[in-house]
Amino acid sequence: MSRKDRDLGMDRPISRRDVLNGLGALAASTMIPGRALADTVLALERAGDIAPVSAAAYPPALTGYRGSHVGSFEVAHQLALGGRTDWGSVTEPDADVYDLVVVGGGISGLAAAHFHRKENPKARILILDNHDDFGGHAKRNEFEAGGRTLIGYGGSQTMEEPSWYNQAAKTLLQDIGVDLKRFDTAYDHDFYTRNGLSAGIHFDKEGWGVDKLVPFDLGNFEGTINLAPSQLSPKQGVAQMPISKAAQRELLRLILNETDHMSHIPDSGKENYLRSITYRDFLVKYGDIREPEVFAFLQNLTTDSGLGIDAAQAWTAIDYLGLPGAKAAGLRRDENWEEYEPYIHHFPDGNASIARLMVRQMIPGVAPGNSMDDIVKARFDYSKLDRSSSRVRLRLLSTVIRVKHDGDPKSAKRVHVTYVRGGRAYRVQARGCVLACYNMMIPKLCPELPKSQREALALQVKSPILYTNVALRNFKAWKKLGIGAVIAPGGYHVNAMLDFPVSIGGYSFAKGPEDPIVVHMERFPHRNNEGLTPREQFRAGRHELLATSFETIERNIREQLGSMLSAGGFDPARDIEGITVNRWAHGYTRGGSIIFDGYDYKTPNAPHYRARKPFGRIAIANSDSGGMAMLEVAVEQAHRAITELN
Repeated sequence: MSRKDRDLGMDRPISRRDVLNGLGALAASTMIPGRALADTVLALERAGDIAPVSAAAYPPALTGYRGSHVGSFEVAHQLALGGRTDWGSVTEPDADVYDLVVVGGGISGLAAAHFHRKENPKARILILDNHDDFGGHAKRNEFEAGGRTLIGYGGSQTMEEPSWYNQAAKTLLQDIGVDLKRFDTAYDHDFYTRNGLSAGIHFDKEGWGVDKLVPFDLGNFEGTINLAPSQLSPKQGVAQMPISKAAQRELLRLILNETDHMSHIPDSGKENYLRSITYRDFLVKYGDIREPEVFAFLQNLTTDSGLGIDAAQAWTAIDYLGLPGAKAAGLRRDENWEEYEPYIHHFPDGNASIARLMVRQMIPGVAPGNSMDDIVKARFDYSKLDRSSSRVRLRLLSTVIRVKHDGDPKSAKRVHVTYVRGGRAYRVQARGCVLACYNMMIPKLCPELPKSQREALALQVKSPILYTNVALRNFKAWKKLGIGAVIAPGGYHVNAMLDFPVSIGGYSFAKGPEDPIVVHMERFPHRNNEGLTPREQFRAGRHELLATSFETIERNIREQLGSMLSAGGFDPARDIEGITVNRWAHGYTRGGSIIFDGYDYKTPNAPHYRARKPFGRIAIANSDSGGMAMLEVAVEQAHRAITELN
């Protein structure tokens, strides 16, 4: 190990389990047979190299690589990429014919089971999921630091503007006991301002020639967290950036602009027009940006879009992500403009608590408690998820490979569902089946669907994301620097922030800078400026994720936080207590791009409408079906699917 790595703390014993560290990439690229991979996992467990994932394990407390963890995707890759169809003789483990089998234990799959059970209280339901934990992207991360348990979210973050939810989502929240008013007091509205924490911009030496943290708020976190006012004015902030004077002048002009450069387009048509051009095109045409350093600075700040400025819609970049240009586009907040609902409806583990509330309600005895408060600290007994005595069963580490009607789909009364668990094939029968998995997998596991529907399903290519949580001994360095959230142009992780300040159900967020805390960091891998379509960029980003070792990501985390916070006294070797990297190779649902596809999620009769049609005793429910990666969309699609089956 190099001296630099030792200085970063790469040799320190932190709470880290890098399951097979890199074998996931090997399995993805070489198609290691499922049984061989399982044997390798078991061998490593016996050697003590990884924590065994068994009924007695507690997945939320596992660190290292999570999300699409090793063991969750290999069978699917063998089916979809390798064309494998034979996993040996098939065993039928359950004598019963289930009333419903749900493929996928994410928010949509769990909601489908919930709605079916609500209408049919005596129904027997089986939920199958390929991960070692339920919730799909609504994943819970736990750490032990400073004698305390810290909770973070590994995916689905927040209930965004829940007062505007569709009726199905509102009904679900009511059914599981979520009182939205509770967040008014659970969320510490003044945490950042009370601690004097504003936004900053971090420039790293490799990309910009100098390590520098500029305490200037570009507006990227506006509407998400209530930060203290910027420490610098726009003129002062831009002047401190390590870019040329010409680039500074252009960027400052864009930020301070008050003139509508799109006045020839009526207000009613501005949104549609901005959806039809990239943010880079907007910068050139309406921002008069020419300097390469300005483009480089803004390139990847189009975060949630999963794309760079050369492919992200201008509307998304400006309106949703807060990048400069609103005045140049003539976007005004007049008397008819409605303020966004406060971004406070957040459990400590994000929407994982929504999944946990559904599971606890459907499977009595799996966890104690009966309220939204006590769900936060409830310890789930994973050995009770799949009991024969329960009317609802949840079977993890089970990848479905085939869904087929028992006869002609038009008249069949049953569906056969075959899945692989531990390298062996099993089959169950059901009177109905909801496919709540990724759209792009459905044509492979259900080839009897009509060709046009399979083609529409295959168009959904999700953007890859990396949600990284880092447990710190304290946030003294952040306090000293007066920083609570940072964007990092060109950085490995494009942003980093102290986690949402929520205290609920006996769980307490950090009260002061001496307390341990979770830092949340994000990366959206893709390819820039190569003429690739969004789908091509997402596929390239997925390959990067699966081919990158945990060690490489950990080194980037330590270097980035060290560079960002060193002036505040931060030492990555001393101050990092734990790291969990939530790798989602298939991350956010994408509803298409007007620019590249001619449609997006708002377009009537877009492909996701054709993709979600029911077929015999099979219905489809997932956020893909609604074209948006939002909790309320996943729930609405679940309700639709169950309605179609009943």
